[in-house]
Amino acid sequence: MADNRQPPLNGAYYGPAIPPPAQPRYSHHRSRSCCSCLFGFLWKLLVALIVLAGLAVLIFYLIVQPRSFKFNVTEANLTKFDYTNNTLHYNMVLNFTARNPNKKLSIYYDNVEARAFYEGERFANVDVNASFRQYKKSSNPMSGVFSGQQLLMLDNDQVSEFNKDKNIGVYDIYVKLYFRIRFRLGDVISGTYKPKVKCHLKVPLTSNNTTATFTRFVPTKCDVDFY
Repeated sequence: MADNRQPPLNGAYYGPAIPPPAQPRYSHHRSRSCCSCLFGFLWKLLVALIVLAGLAVLIFYLIVQPRSFKFNVTEANLTKFDYTNNTLHYNMVLNFTARNPNKKLSIYYDNVEARAFYEGERFANVDVNASFRQYKKSSNPMSGVFSGQQLLMLDNDQVSEFNKDKNIGVYDIYVKLYFRIRFRLGDVISGTYKPKVKCHLKVPLTSNNTTATFTRFVPTKCDVDFY
């Protein structure tokens, strides 16, 4: 019987298939793990810096105990406040007191300016004080003289309010103080701040023919706003 088997091909392999070499599976996971570690480190560092900053602010506050300065209008003398022909004629003197309640902070005041308003309309602005240093736990007086005339275009409602105030003899005058301040702790001086001081005043007209209910001005505390 003839042998039907074919002779084997040279170099041929008929055994089980050999899989290709496996690619390393750890490179992508290791890269992700490194990014996660770096993110975790940065997050912990940020939290630590925030905590340290908070502790520094708390310690500074406990040691220095900073307090806002205080402004008061101690005296007001209004001898003229007439509105005729859309013009306001006025003569008023205001005495202020600035107080620094801090035990460890001094305050520098620069270019104190006062602006006076009636019925929402500004009628005067004066320089109250140029510059001065206010020491710890101290008070400083200052004065503003408002005198002259100013064109005011009041509407009918505002004129009606003026006539009411005139009959009573007491005027609602609103005063704003503008200036720059710096704080000093030892030899360290802070940056510049621009607060606003707002004073809502009821000022009686001091003349012989007035029928004012209030014969004396009541000292008034002003509101202090930082921005």
